[in-house]
Amino acid sequence: MAMTLRLSEDETEALRRRAKEEGRSMQEVARDAVSSYLEQASRRQIVDAVLDRELVRFADAIERLGQ
Repeated sequence: MAMTLRLSEDETEALRRRAKEEGRSMQEVARDAVSSYLEQASRRQIVDAVLDRELVRFADAIERLGQ
């Protein structure tokens, strides 16, 4: 699916420089950046869910450690 991505002039120039340094197209660099962001966001969501569950489980121990 195609989409239009509007960047500022500074963002476009930074993307252009990065793509040139890596010998890749601007599109490839942008796609990789989006993929990395989505992967990190998914990991954060998983970690947050585990923490939510485990913090309740260990609340007493955590509170005692804080005293």
